[in-house]
Amino acid sequence: MFIMNKNNESENLVIASDELYSDLKSGMPLLVFDLRLKEHYTHGHIEGSVHAVCDSRAKETIMPKIPKGVKIVLIDEDGSISAPTAAMMASYGLDAHFLKGGIKSWDKSLVKKDIHTIITPEELWHKITNNENLVLVDVRQPEEFSDFKIPGSINIPLGELFDIQSLNKIPKSKQVVTICPHGNRSMVAAFALARNGINALSLVGGLAGWGQVLNPKVVTRDDVTVIQVEKIGKGCLSYIVGSKGEAMVIDPVYPAEKYVEFARNEGLQIVKVIDTHQHADHVSAAREIAKITNAQLYMSKYEQYDFTSNRVGDGDLINLGDSTIRVIHTPGHTAGSLSYVLDEKYVFTGDILFVDGIGRPDLRDNAKEFAEDLYDTLHHKLFALHEETLVLPAHHGEQSGYKNSVYQTTLRDAKKMLMLGLSHDKFIDKVMNTTLPRPMNYEKIIQINKSLQQVPTLDVANLEIGPNRCAIST
Repeated sequence: MFIMNKNNESENLVIASDELYSDLKSGMPLLVFDLRLKEHYTHGHIEGSVHAVCDSRAKETIMPKIPKGVKIVLIDEDGSISAPTAAMMASYGLDAHFLKGGIKSWDKSLVKKDIHTIITPEELWHKITNNENLVLVDVRQPEEFSDFKIPGSINIPLGELFDIQSLNKIPKSKQVVTICPHGNRSMVAAFALARNGINALSLVGGLAGWGQVLNPKVVTRDDVTVIQVEKIGKGCLSYIVGSKGEAMVIDPVYPAEKYVEFARNEGLQIVKVIDTHQHADHVSAAREIAKITNAQLYMSKYEQYDFTSNRVGDGDLINLGDSTIRVIHTPGHTAGSLSYVLDEKYVFTGDILFVDGIGRPDLRDNAKEFAEDLYDTLHHKLFALHEETLVLPAHHGEQSGYKNSVYQTTLRDAKKMLMLGLSHDKFIDKVMNTTLPRPMNYEKIIQINKSLQQVPTLDVANLEIGPNRCAIST
């Protein structure tokens, strides 16, 4: 809490009850923050005000996101806390004021209600999958929104939420969830909407937190168990393969501990962990899972790693329960990319072949060489497998379709992609002339995935924020 001498209060920071009441009725850009204890706020507060905590975190994350030109009024019990806090906020250039005499001076009516201002990414995913009546309001700038978003979101920048025309775009009959990169702008947005009688929930952790939600889906439980784990906000796909109680995890992402939970739910114990290649768009959780489960760690022998692992390559066989995984060297996305063929029925293709696209060859700055490798890999290695082999990739795009809630295809259907019907020279020319933005932080993520560097789990979300960009759509 920020305390200043009352003698330093400026008269222009004081606002009387009648003036605040008039401002609330006027529709002007206004935020009214009630700084009292939560239980006192719930028991009775001024309609249009929101409960807020003024601490160091709020000073660093919330205050800088409040648009300039928005009037702020602070309320406490008697003005003793709100007055110096308003002075502090005013010193940062905000149009801050405090209610003279605090809530004790308010002679108008008060309202009572419980406080629900936030929603976790997991709770939001649960509501979306249950088809609940939601409207997702992304309050970033249009250029941020166009880059990546939660599907179905509408974009109303934070500064426009104080405009009546923008407010009219929000359906009043739906639960509103506000969204931004880390949950700071969205909290201010929830405050702004509350001032206009719209109850909104701010997404905790924002899009960075949304990017860490994992959703397991069953591919098969027949002779072998295959669980596809989707990283909802990122489009990453990883797998838990189980046979006779043993499990192997392929291309795991954070949070690592979720794989232990998912495997346990299937009656499986993780004994092996493996990556298809050195990923550029997400931090691999392979080492972390191997550490917490005491499982064997496998990596491509064609790629450089600074940590100890079992190195595997073309033709190697990995046993798992009653199943066998055959390793194929499938360069093209990276020089050391591997694909894993499970019991000659399923192929885990990493970032080489997707449901509706192929891996991009340009992230290691050897695009021409890798494009040649990519053509050879697709036509002479993967397409040499039985055409009914089920393809299970490491990513999906925003527009990718799925079958039975699983992102999968067969080699027979994959061959029908237009790009894969091109001649060698036309394929190389097409791939080389396809320009795509690179994944955010990809160079740093590659370095982390190859080194002994340990990254705090909280930092993973920030590094990974944004879409995966490892595919060329066909």
